[in-house]
Amino acid sequence: MNLHRMLLERQAAGRPVTVGLIGAGKFGTMFASQVRSTEGMHLVAVADLNTARARSQLAAGSWPAEQYAARSIDDALESGGTVVTDNADLMIGHPAIEVIIEATGDPGAGIRFALKAIDNGKHIVMVNVEADAVAGPILARKASQAGVVYSLAWGDQPALIADHIDWARAAGFRVVSAGKGTRYHPTYHQSTPDTVWDILDKYMKIKDRTSINPKMFNSFVDGTKSGIEMTAVCNATGLHSQAEGLSFPPATRFEHAEICKPKSSGGVLERAGVTEVTSSVYRDGTDVPHSLVMGTYVVFESDSAYSQECFREYSMLQDSSGKYAALYRPIHMIGLELGISVASVALRHEPTGAPIMFNSDVIATAKRDLKAGEMLDGEGGFCVWGKQTPADTSLERGYLPLGLAHGVRLNSDIARGQRLKWSDVDYDQNDIAVRVRREMEAAFARPEAGG
Repeated sequence: MNLHRMLLERQAAGRPVTVGLIGAGKFGTMFASQVRSTEGMHLVAVADLNTARARSQLAAGSWPAEQYAARSIDDALESGGTVVTDNADLMIGHPAIEVIIEATGDPGAGIRFALKAIDNGKHIVMVNVEADAVAGPILARKASQAGVVYSLAWGDQPALIADHIDWARAAGFRVVSAGKGTRYHPTYHQSTPDTVWDILDKYMKIKDRTSINPKMFNSFVDGTKSGIEMTAVCNATGLHSQAEGLSFPPATRFEHAEICKPKSSGGVLERAGVTEVTSSVYRDGTDVPHSLVMGTYVVFESDSAYSQECFREYSMLQDSSGKYAALYRPIHMIGLELGISVASVALRHEPTGAPIMFNSDVIATAKRDLKAGEMLDGEGGFCVWGKQTPADTSLERGYLPLGLAHGVRLNSDIARGQRLKWSDVDYDQNDIAVRVRREMEAAFARPEAGG
């Protein structure tokens, strides 16, 4: 619990942690609104292809105009202000910037910028969990080899879940499951940017529909974002995907120890040591009371009667057997909390969660019957959603990662619910994201039995 003290030391020494932000969307703007008042941290530059929007976002984040009026990175460093630029490459290459936050949400862009940051000796905070799901393990390995830190983003759910898991294991408990809550119904897998409003209007009162990106919001609704985030958790912690991915059981925040345990013990999981996402909607469409819709959880078990009795004495959320217990965090604050990651990578040289293996993947899965010749439109679109899948299965069957299912043409018919394969699409073998993904597949492939 010393990050604030370390930041104050850097402030007193006249050497605040210098940060470059790529992407002025919601997450980036939330971070900007807080970093302005964080002692010992200086947001030197914001890079976005739409600089007018970036300036508008900073204004919306309560920044006075003069604070982001710097003419260059050097001017920003000298004045203590911030420059807005459309040149992320120039920002990454500047020697005075220590930490790069990648918050574009585009897998290809995220992979390219991460590689450039590594080449330039910068720490990377990867808000772009889409890129992490495609190639995070190899990016983290490359960062480590270069002596820099690659980190998941604190405030986003994967990093918070990884922290729950670390807490449980460091305290000597066996982790049974971990994950988050969301709003889910089986029919949501067919949701599109056109129909998503029928769902959003039931629980979000959005007066100005032009204020949000329906395709981005649809990725949360159709199950894709959950698959992406749980893949990040598995690859950062060693947990596994279930064979058929997430089942989204409805659960109140008080029922997770009862529900998110193995079927052999009366729960819904195929085994212990997996991720699961619970729903705030019952299958009949009614709302689950006291749900964990914005929160995170871990379920763990005790191997002794004594600690089980302690669970009871200290009011833990136990299952009916008393063997399993749950800990949860009811909310996450995304970009408002991101400074924790920035400070951790710069001052402790420690990530707030990072991929260490390739255990899980998220696969493009047909929302409807698709025809050869159709162009896929990626995450949150009209064609596919992302299904969490064990990495071994993905490699064995040649499945197509969801993050690479954008702007590629189908060369075969695909039935609704079917997971797509690399061989089903015409893809560019020279695309940087494809090349890095293929490199990761080769690097993390399991050796065949007897080979």
